[in-house]
Amino acid sequence: MTTPNSTPGTGLTTGWDLLDAAHAALLGTVRRVPAGAWTRPTPCAEWNVAQVVQHAAGDQLAFAAAITGGPGPDFNPFAPDGVIDGAPADLLEPMVAACAAAWATVGADAESVPVPVPPHALPPAVGAGAAALDAAVHAWDVARATGQPSPLTPGLAVGLLDVARQIVEPLRRYGAYAPAIEGAGDDETALLHYLGRDPHWTA
Repeated sequence: MTTPNSTPGTGLTTGWDLLDAAHAALLGTVRRVPAGAWTRPTPCAEWNVAQVVQHAAGDQLAFAAAITGGPGPDFNPFAPDGVIDGAPADLLEPMVAACAAAWATVGADAESVPVPVPPHALPPAVGAGAAALDAAVHAWDVARATGQPSPLTPGLAVGLLDVARQIVEPLRRYGAYAPAIEGAGDDETALLHYLGRDPHWTA
């Protein structure tokens, strides 16, 4: 837990810098999606932009529900249909806000915190990083699909890669991440390669 930051669009402070930065990246990227771009293909091969946003929103609410015991998403984040009532940002923002509010209650000295992914409990910093990884990587997916600059700053990429190396290998068995890609590059490239994403992906 470090100096608190306000997560733009939520009015909340989590105190977890990596998560705050990832939430800001996701929210900002989704708000900048051009009209008519919601059906474009994405690096998530089976999903379009709207489906990725729906999935990312559901995942953030699932992280909140794991901590609070409150309700999770009323749809399956792993089978998003891309049918969103209203603007996709209007779906995303309250779910990110719920995640931010939940993580604001978690202290750095807690022994562990429940999370919605295996092993279902992690040290607090790693758990917050897991939520951040999910948000930031899907922000990159949406940005890449819609012609936006990458939201993965060098500092964000370094922090996320550290988390990824602690949690991703077991998740590959469930199809959450593709096999890692070999190759050299900067911090963003290293993160994307580790997550099985091609930094040069195009539709």
